[in-house]
Amino acid sequence: MNNQKQQKPTLTGQRFKTRKRDEKERFDPTQFQESIVQGLNQTGTDLEAVAKFLDASGAKLDYRRYAETLFDILVAGGMLAPGGTLSDDVTRTEFCLFTAQEDLETMQAYAQVFNKLIRRYKYLEKGFEEEIKKLLLFLKGFTESERNKLAMLTGILLANGNISASILSSLFNENLVKEGVSAAFAVKLFKSWINEKDINSVSVSLRKVGMDNRLMELFPANKRSCEHFSKYFTDAGLKELSDFARNQQSIGARKELQKELQEQMSRGDSFKDIITYVKEEMKKSNISEQTMIGIMWTSVMSSVEWNKKEELVTEQAIKHLKQYSPLLKAFTSQGLSELTLLSKIQEYCYDNIHFMKAFQKIVVLLYKADVLSEEAILKWYTDAHVPKGKSIFLEQMKKFVEWLRNAEEGNVQCLCTHTQLLLC
Repeated sequence: MNNQKQQKPTLTGQRFKTRKRDEKERFDPTQFQESIVQGLNQTGTDLEAVAKFLDASGAKLDYRRYAETLFDILVAGGMLAPGGTLSDDVTRTEFCLFTAQEDLETMQAYAQVFNKLIRRYKYLEKGFEEEIKKLLLFLKGFTESERNKLAMLTGILLANGNISASILSSLFNENLVKEGVSAAFAVKLFKSWINEKDINSVSVSLRKVGMDNRLMELFPANKRSCEHFSKYFTDAGLKELSDFARNQQSIGARKELQKELQEQMSRGDSFKDIITYVKEEMKKSNISEQTMIGIMWTSVMSSVEWNKKEELVTEQAIKHLKQYSPLLKAFTSQGLSELTLLSKIQEYCYDNIHFMKAFQKIVVLLYKADVLSEEAILKWYTDAHVPKGKSIFLEQMKKFVEWLRNAEEGNVQCLCTHTQLLLC
């Protein structure tokens, strides 16, 4: 009986052995680095051979674990210590991005090396983006020439979609911004990006990651103005970028203005106060009356919850617009503004199906309220309408337009009677 107790197995010993067997190897990139450096030294400046070497080495070396080491070597020649300096105690190579020639053609060739590598080993995508983010934070530790090469390479990679524009967040680092490193780096980066593609590629990529309104952050707070940004990048030969930034600032100002307008309407502020506020903002942000009438129309139509029934929404719209017509009238002092408003009404009625039959009555109401003139309506009808719902809305307006064309100076009373009938 005692013997049986002694032979009873213990579970703890088994568990200990399993853990030991499954224990991961300690992270040691030295041997990995030596293999990569040796291969680069053998291929030298032949970037086709480098790409083939990296492709073949991925089957033997652990790229997944040592991605950061791999990219450090390809960019800087060895492993980078915090701050961007090369570690002293490891093997280096002289064949890397930072020792290459500083020209666009060479950087395009290096971009192809990274592109081929990441296409072959898709799991490196995330690690590569993290590497670029890190390198941007290390910019102060690099020479001016090294920064220029990295900027050109990054611009090319961004243009070709190899990395996301979200990596640019590293350039907003306070220390880099304060010393002017971020702005200088951005010049080289955007030049190579636009050279590779165009400003449209830049705008699409920046909007995609929500950075289209953040470019001003490349400068310290005391220089963060549209004027300074525009002069800096225009002088550097990047007028397209300064125009883009100016446009984005204008869009931002318009969005803020519309948001504030809607809040004022919901509070029930007086039309006089609203008009005064809007005109001050127009002057401050250089917003034209044509742009403003579009914002005003959107704000007025967004300030109410519309009935879902088509037969009721027209009556609701007429009542609502009759109340807010003084606001619209304040920003249609020019013929172009009236045509802009007519286009906005046309687009709104087309995009909101319950308003399809309300177009004519809305236009007639605004005509009667002196928001829209006879000339503007006739011009819109003849050649200033937009394509959306064109045939439907022209047909709706046909009788009223004929009336306007045939009305004589002495028949104003009859015309007013006709408009009243149309509103019924």
